[in-house]
Amino acid sequence: MMKRREILGLAGLLATPLVSLANDYPRMAINLVTPLASGDAADTAARLMAQELSKLLGQSVVVVNRPGAGGSLGTQSVINAPKDGYTLLYAQNSPLTIRRVTDPDSAKYDPLKDLTPLGVATRSPSVLVVRKDAQFKNLQEMVEYARKNPNAVRIGNAGPGSVGDVSVQLMSAITGSQMMSVSYKGAAPAITDLLGGHIDAVILALGAVSAHMRSGSLRGLAISSKFPEFPDIPTLGQLGFKQEIQGVWFGFFMPAGVPKNVVDTALPALEKVVRNQDIAAKLQPIGIVQEWSPAAKLSEEISNEYSSVKKVLGSAEKKKS
Repeated sequence: MMKRREILGLAGLLATPLVSLANDYPRMAINLVTPLASGDAADTAARLMAQELSKLLGQSVVVVNRPGAGGSLGTQSVINAPKDGYTLLYAQNSPLTIRRVTDPDSAKYDPLKDLTPLGVATRSPSVLVVRKDAQFKNLQEMVEYARKNPNAVRIGNAGPGSVGDVSVQLMSAITGSQMMSVSYKGAAPAITDLLGGHIDAVILALGAVSAHMRSGSLRGLAISSKFPEFPDIPTLGQLGFKQEIQGVWFGFFMPAGVPKNVVDTALPALEKVVRNQDIAAKLQPIGIVQEWSPAAKLSEEISNEYSSVKKVLGSAEKKKS
């Protein structure tokens, strides 16, 4: 039998505040959850950064893919994880902003309350592209045609509620035109239909179409943010419009309530990883730019984007599968 002193000692250990136990963080492997399937560009970015983060923190950082419900499933899993710093989230804007408007039943969380934002990590511009022989030589020509011919301009995207789908609706509202959003099950079939002449354009992440742009089979008319390889493609802001089409960005998060000293340990390592030039050189060819912005900027971006999407799409009750 345990002596009374041993029992009291064990009870004291169990009652030790989490912040005290976290003083030697990290003591074991860290899970880095990404709400996407393995093998895509964002997954590649997550794995490259996890390798470097492992070196900096002295513990294994294991990428865990949890796709589903537009990223909501993986996001919710981190919200529900222990508040000890051993579960990180590397998530894109869709489940944090767009999904909360288009399918609130699957995204019932508030990322600013249920998560601890750590910082913006990467961006992948969205780009509006047409075939090389398209009648529209620039965005202005497309907009003028769409104003005179409502729904005649058909723009494909990777799925309902995707960044591309929302961008078509944003662009229609911004330009005072009426363009038709055509949703596909992924980027590949949208590109196939564009090349086959079944639709007029697509709005997709740059990495999905960059090879076709390099070959000359597709031309860019607008991009959500400037990208070094394609400097001549303008943003909507450069063309005189008040808002940009939506790009894809990823941020790092922990569950809400993680001890401050754990966050303070993780933050410098995460920032160093995002600023790593060797990783940046590997990501640029697949359309991803590393860009570190602190937690306050990430929180502001979530708030502003959510408000913008909600305004354009109507109300939070509007749902898309």
